[in-house]
Amino acid sequence: MDNEKAILSGRFGSHVKRLRNSRKLTQEELAERSELSVDAIRRIERGGFSPSLETLNKLSGGLDLSLKTLFHGFGREKPDRVAEICDFLARLSGREVQLAWRVIHAMFEEK
Repeated sequence: MDNEKAILSGRFGSHVKRLRNSRKLTQEELAERSELSVDAIRRIERGGFSPSLETLNKLSGGLDLSLKTLFHGFGREKPDRVAEICDFLARLSGREVQLAWRVIHAMFEEK
């Protein structure tokens, strides 16, 4: 059982590192944004410990993701960009969402 936990922690740590790198954040920047210590970020990424729900909530906030998206993407080989876009849009005002919709629609509208 301990071996399974170590494997799962390592996979989750790799997932967090991929998310951090995709946002071009250093461990220090993610720690600051998450209100966690740099050591905590390092240990999570190495699979050195299983974070609490509170730590996961802070981590997802630092990555600009919902907890749902953080875990939804964990089991996938490729990131779930649609969920990440939805998380991003959820933080915007109604007016900003409308603007984003117009831009996206204009980009892919058939001419």
